[in-house]
Amino acid sequence: MNPETATMTPAQAAGETAAPGGRVEEILSYYPSDNAGTRTNIRRLLNHGRLGGTGRLVILPVDQGFEHGPHRSFAVNPPAYDPEYHPKFALAAGMSGYAAPLGFIEAIAGNYSGHLPLILKLNNHDLLFAENDRIPAVTSSVEAAVRLGCVAIGYTIYPGSAYRNEMYEKLQYLAEDAKSAGLAVVVWSYPRGSGITKDGETALDVISYAAHLACQMGAHIVKVKLPASHLEQDKAKEAYVEAGVATESVVDRVRVVTQAAFAGKRIVIFSGGSKRGDEPFFDDIRGIRDGGGFGSIIGRNTFQRPWDDSLEFIGNVIDIYRGEA
Repeated sequence: MNPETATMTPAQAAGETAAPGGRVEEILSYYPSDNAGTRTNIRRLLNHGRLGGTGRLVILPVDQGFEHGPHRSFAVNPPAYDPEYHPKFALAAGMSGYAAPLGFIEAIAGNYSGHLPLILKLNNHDLLFAENDRIPAVTSSVEAAVRLGCVAIGYTIYPGSAYRNEMYEKLQYLAEDAKSAGLAVVVWSYPRGSGITKDGETALDVISYAAHLACQMGAHIVKVKLPASHLEQDKAKEAYVEAGVATESVVDRVRVVTQAAFAGKRIVIFSGGSKRGDEPFFDDIRGIRDGGGFGSIIGRNTFQRPWDDSLEFIGNVIDIYRGEA
């Protein structure tokens, strides 16, 4: 198979440009086993905001208060301590949706669930106890996601952790319950733990494997880190060399990850990472776009800026995904 076309849709491979509505329906065709409720909620995400209908997503995740601590997350922009700041911003910026743990979602769902697609993060990990092998606590439920009018649940797995199997098994039960309730399943697949090195956490072969694992466990949408060119596993390195897999550019590496996600038939979005310079960030967004990625999920680079600066920043990201910048 030609690696240039492996992740293209049939219309793209034929040199055609699908109409916006057509692209969303094509993506939904990748999920034929899901019920009408789940497909409707995926459609809500794909049709919301300035990227609605394009098949691209830019989601705002704000789980950092739980994961990193409130002051480390919000002190640089104090209005962000307010739970309502984030969904209000997501709407103003034309973002695709908003993801957060139970407390932040409960604080705003009654005012926003009908206007903004909400994703309830069901497990979270704090930093108050040092450990090499993390295992997030389940901090909410599918029932809460339904009660709060969410379109999806979110769940983190740590491939490479000694506790990975326990996370996988919990995901299986939660994903099945979510799908039965008509919700979509978003999986944060973040390799880390005693099974891999620090460089391995963003290695191309490891990130691709992590994306594939999430897809095999039933994720509709997979969130991974943007991979580096490093290859962690000797056997994987041999396979990449033998197959002549290109790994030099962001475009090359995103293409490899999307191929691992069922040849582009699962929605893969990439995390924004820590706050950094705008131009390198925008270059990465262009690489995600051109490599066949479905979009981004951008937290700290969004809410750790003043409101107006962040509106301009996210506006530029969306413009790039729309092919306008």
